Amino acid sequence: MKVLLVEDDDRTAMFIKKGFTQAGYAADRADNGESGLLMAQHLPYDIIVADIMLPRLDGLSLIEKLREAGINTPIIVLSAKNSLDDRIRGLHTGCDDYLVKPFAFSELLARSQALLRRAESISEPTSLSIDGLHLDILKHKVTRDGQEIELQYREFSLLEYLMRNTGRVVSKTMIMEHVWDYNFDPGTNVVEARICRLRNKVDKQHSRKFIHTVRGVGYILEMRDKKP
Repeated sequence: MKVLLVEDDDRTAMFIKKGFTQAGYAADRADNGESGLLMAQHLPYDIIVADIMLPRLDGLSLIEKLREAGINTPIIVLSAKNSLDDRIRGLHTGCDDYLVKPFAFSELLARSQALLRRAESISEPTSLSIDGLHLDILKHKVTRDGQEIELQYREFSLLEYLMRNTGRVVSKTMIMEHVWDYNFDPGTNVVEARICRLRNKVDKQHSRKFIHTVRGVGYILEMRDKKP
């Protein structure tokens, strides 16, 4: 899952981004409302966390422009304002939740996960399956032929992305944009390394393989018999 954080305070942004990263989410940050708007318009995000008091474009105006553009990504507003009128205004603008500063990151994470579950129940399945490989998004559990496979958060996100694109080739750049930060160093071999680890866990003990390399292009997930 991919989070867009729009927060101008460096200390707060570092605290939130670190929390999401440790929880297994890819988190991008914009330090002003205009940058946040551009990123949300041109990159795919599963949830947006936005402060209200932002330079260039305030948080509520940012939300209004996103909703006017037809972007329905769940949005959580962060604000130091705790009055009922402020919260009502935020909700009427188009945000999905309103969290008052200071807050515990565990609460922000729980609210984010609740919004993601709600969005998935409306628009996307909560589990993915192909030929005995089953991924349960809500329980964060993967099994193959009934046998559980232990995956780290990033491995789980990588497998989820591949399964959502079953039968389609996805490039390294596409994987990095959806599973890691958008500004991740493209020269790193982190994608190759994670693919290798994922193959060892998903395919190594089986004659029929799921994860395949398309040389010079990227990767594809589909069931194939092992070549003799």
